[in-house]
Amino acid sequence: MSNPSLDDLLQQVARQDRAAFRAVYGQSAPKLMGVLLRMLGSRDEAEDVLQEVYIRVWRRAVQFDAARGQAMGWLIAIARNAALDRLRARPEARGMRRTNSSPDPDAPDPVAALPSHGPDAEGLLAARGEMARVIDCFGELEPDRASAVQGAYLMGLSYQDLADRYGVPINTIRTWLRRSLQRLRECLER
Repeated sequence: MSNPSLDDLLQQVARQDRAAFRAVYGQSAPKLMGVLLRMLGSRDEAEDVLQEVYIRVWRRAVQFDAARGQAMGWLIAIARNAALDRLRARPEARGMRRTNSSPDPDAPDPVAALPSHGPDAEGLLAARGEMARVIDCFGELEPDRASAVQGAYLMGLSYQDLADRYGVPINTIRTWLRRSLQRLRECLER
């Protein structure tokens, strides 16, 4: 019997299936941890945010729509947004402080379903292989476009920050990012 896809697993998680939730965690945690480590720069902070990410996944799985995008992209977006929330909450964030909303006391506790151990060696090797592919694909982008994508999606820079950095209008940055992400997607699908 083949392993279910992340799309299928998220549909099961939307129905509160804890086994599917464990499977989603097992398939996605190494990649999401890499995104969080890159954005936050601290393993302890990344581990804390990773827990928040899976709480959001548990609560929002019903919102996932496979017709609008891939499951891993949806999960990475949740991780990226959680990391940005954490970055904005840091004291050094320039006046952009946000407080995290308190968890819903009536919601099931998804943390209890998470395995107590981190990714296994096989998961780490798979994540490294994926990272090598991503790095190769980034090498196909123009250097300023690659740097803009990294700034926006890994470092949490705003469009305005990027526009100032490269001396171009905000709409140009949006176009760079959209086209670069499209090229990265095409490269990764090869």
